[in-house]
Amino acid sequence: MQLKDPSLFKQKAYIDGSWIVADHGGTNAIRNPANGETIAHVPDMGAAETRRAIEAADSALPAWRAKTAKERAAVLRRWFELILANQEDLARIMTLEQGKPLAEARGEVAYGASFIEWFAEEGKRVYGDVIPAPTGDKRLVVIKQPVGVTAAITPWNFPIAMITRKVGPALAAGCTSVVKPAEATPLSALALAELGERAGIPKGVLNIVTTARPAEVGGELTSNPVVRKLSFTGSTPVGKRLMAQCADTVKRVSLELGGNAPFIVFDDADIDAAVRGAIASKYRNAGQTCVCANRFIVQDGVYDRFAEKLAEAVRAMKVGDGLQQDVQIGPLINQAAIGKVDNLVADAVSKGAKAIIGGARHALGGNFYAPTVLTNVTSAMAVAQEEIFGPVAPLFRFKTDEEAVALANNTRYGLAAYFYSRDIGRVWRVAEQLEYGMVGINEGLISNEVAPFGGVKESGIGREGSHYGIDEYLQIKYLCMGV
Repeated sequence: MQLKDPSLFKQKAYIDGSWIVADHGGTNAIRNPANGETIAHVPDMGAAETRRAIEAADSALPAWRAKTAKERAAVLRRWFELILANQEDLARIMTLEQGKPLAEARGEVAYGASFIEWFAEEGKRVYGDVIPAPTGDKRLVVIKQPVGVTAAITPWNFPIAMITRKVGPALAAGCTSVVKPAEATPLSALALAELGERAGIPKGVLNIVTTARPAEVGGELTSNPVVRKLSFTGSTPVGKRLMAQCADTVKRVSLELGGNAPFIVFDDADIDAAVRGAIASKYRNAGQTCVCANRFIVQDGVYDRFAEKLAEAVRAMKVGDGLQQDVQIGPLINQAAIGKVDNLVADAVSKGAKAIIGGARHALGGNFYAPTVLTNVTSAMAVAQEEIFGPVAPLFRFKTDEEAVALANNTRYGLAAYFYSRDIGRVWRVAEQLEYGMVGINEGLISNEVAPFGGVKESGIGREGSHYGIDEYLQIKYLCMGV
């Protein structure tokens, strides 16, 4: 792996300030999804190593919690600066293990770093309350304190940002953390730990446990009573399982789970702007994001024009290895992902949908899928209810506003939604009626560090980013003083 700083390429886990191997010496092979080549081997750790990571986090907690918010912010600020200073190396590591185009990887590094910067400052603004007492002989005060040892289980699609979005607020609040990165993309997490160590994060405050046995490691994180908070980003079925496991020790949980995002195009929309938003929302990271537009719900009067313009834009997209110049669509993460997309497209076509572009595996083979636009899609097709997680845009048709909202809300998910309209009355009505935690209005990219990210219904619990994000790592304590 060619890096400006080769020491960022780590093949050991990070526990209690030390780089270590698994107890049994086993490893997990990390492969480049663009060509299948093995690029690294990381420790395949289990419950015992995870338990030691939790113990290290517990031992480090008193001293880290005792630091002032300003002292913690100084460490986090150095970490933020080091992440940006090493942006190119971090982006290259990410593209090699995850597959996204290098330009997108650079963007994710900056996006991920923004959470460290934001929460470094938010930690200084953890305010309490003074409550007017009901009687004159008491004074009532509310303070906020760190929850304690936290655990983070992160996905492969954003291997840096999903860590910083959890660890940033945890450390800023005075908590310590044990992170289990995705089995497919641990190298970015390990590089972050190396930079965190250089920034002055004390040993035990941040721990990275790599594994090929996620159920075993997750089981220890959810059952160990020392862990007081679990944050997870991933699928809804796994999130439900983790939530149930956390119930035995009554842990706090933050869950950012699956999505089935509608992208509504009304007949008064700026169609060119809607197409640009659709490309950004749907095809970023080859369609492998939880907030990707999953269902395009287009009004009758503009359906054909939108479909034609979208297909034209998709046709121009370059597919290939993310390290190659001008590539816009990289590979899917593995063959299972390719198979799922293939099956969803085949189901839709068999029930009457038409692939006006794409509709099959890409000529490059391997994990590449051709960017696809499907028309004549109906609610009877699997793509109406299943998260695609691939570069496929299914276009549904509607007539009235009420029908569009009903179609959009007809899902168990409620993470992100998008719509395009220039009617201010319609904008307010539809925005309020959509059952989603986040709504993009005439905008296809909605994520940033200052806004609350999270969903409703079966898309999760809690919020990440914004001033709300640090509250997930704080507990409220009420003090009643007799005077």
